[in-house]
Amino acid sequence: MLVGGFDDSAIAPATTPPLTTVRQPLARIAAELVEVLTALIAGRPTSSRVLPTELVIRESA
Repeated sequence: MLVGGFDDSAIAPATTPPLTTVRQPLARIAAELVEVLTALIAGRPTSSRVLPTELVIRESA
């Protein structure tokens, strides 16, 4: 059986077995969000953004 999580919380590697998870670039997500909101407030067009994620394979996989 495969058990997985999302966001790679601090508890993920501490569980038994350590939890496989998907890690997101939170600092970059925040920076992109600020850029989009600033553009929207200024009335400029925005576009969708796709940011990379990382699969962190641990023992639960």
